[in-house]
Amino acid sequence: MNWLRRWNARSLASQFFIAGGLISMAVMFLVGILVTHLIEEAVIHNSGAATALYVDSVVAPLLPDMQKESLLDEASAQALDETLGQGALGRRLVSFKLWRSDGTILYSNEKELVGRKFTVSDKLQRAFAGSLVARYEIASDPESDKERALGKPLMEIYNPVLQPWSGRAVAVLEFYETAEGLSDSLAHARLRSWGAVAALTAIFFLVLSALVFRGSRTIEAQRKDLRERVNELSALLAENRGLQRRLQRASQRSAALNETYLRSIGADLHDGPAQHIAYASLRLDSDVLINASTQPEAREKELAWIRSSLAEAMTEIRNICSGLVLPQIEKSSITEIVMRVVEAHQHKTETHVETVIDEDGPELAPAVKICIYRFAQEALNNAYRHGGGIQQAVKAVSHNGHVRVEVSDRGDGFDPTEVRPTSLGLVGLRERIDSLGGSFEVKTGEGGTTVTMIFEPMEVGD
Repeated sequence: MNWLRRWNARSLASQFFIAGGLISMAVMFLVGILVTHLIEEAVIHNSGAATALYVDSVVAPLLPDMQKESLLDEASAQALDETLGQGALGRRLVSFKLWRSDGTILYSNEKELVGRKFTVSDKLQRAFAGSLVARYEIASDPESDKERALGKPLMEIYNPVLQPWSGRAVAVLEFYETAEGLSDSLAHARLRSWGAVAALTAIFFLVLSALVFRGSRTIEAQRKDLRERVNELSALLAENRGLQRRLQRASQRSAALNETYLRSIGADLHDGPAQHIAYASLRLDSDVLINASTQPEAREKELAWIRSSLAEAMTEIRNICSGLVLPQIEKSSITEIVMRVVEAHQHKTETHVETVIDEDGPELAPAVKICIYRFAQEALNNAYRHGGGIQQAVKAVSHNGHVRVEVSDRGDGFDPTEVRPTSLGLVGLRERIDSLGGSFEVKTGEGGTTVTMIFEPMEVGD
């Protein structure tokens, strides 16, 4: 039902214009045919009545008393022949017949038809009933071979002959005339009738169209406004649902990541400082320190080992704490944040990081600044750890609130499918950025790895 959907998709004005136009043309065609037919019949009847009146006034005095319904005598037939064959009437009449009610031809200018009997036609019956019958057509009656042979329309008229005292039709005059000019009159009548019907239909349709188009524009404007409002509400609802889903996923992942972070910190403390402290504790119980007879040099050497282990434990504890505690970045710009991360990374790894910063945007929310700091820190650590620190680069751009931070290297790359869901690095970055409504992208291959963060930050105070 594609056509029905396409039809319903059209405006009301368009539907009215198409349907109303088709219906108006159909009605115009039917009314035009009816009106044209009535006008043609009126023109033919009036023309036939005028001719019948003229012929009747000329021929009637020549007819004998028709009560006997017999063939005309020779004197009457000769008088009719002379009258009908001469003058203007003779030039107009093609044939002339006088009928009896039983279908017998009492007189005709075609002598071979006189006395012959034919089936009474509907036209002849109507004439004997007292009606004038006029037709403009090619002759088709059995007795009209001569007229039919002309091959053109003729005016065929049946005029009843009435008794003066009773008004009863005792005979019927049938005659054909050439009716010159009647064809043009009918053509003009058809043209005028079709023109009138078309003009009235067009005016009626245009007036209705103007009203419908005006109403349709109002309805379409209201429908458009309503559709826009519905779309806005639908978009807001969909966005709200999406945010709810993202918030729920972020909460679940945050809980899982926090637990993983805690396990990682516990593992770092156990494998690092705890081992050094345990080593120092064992050395405290050594015989060298307990035995009073131990040489001072040996005792001092043992204490040096203990102090070294404790110093290494403290160093590792400080390193772990420095990774957990953020510097004061709430009031820092993007340039200051990125440069702080880059300088710390260069100092720790003794490598070089190419840095490009383009900042002219508004103040960012603290959550976004923290995200930028953690992103740059983790991405540079990965570039050093997995990419060998080869051609490390950081590019940060902030324009009109749109932030893009990109960290790249030219190492060997890695297979993204091998990153475990429990990995804290990339997974943690993705979750952090996703929770703020941003996007996270990783491109890696033989030419190196590029990690990109893009999002529209929240304004300060949100």
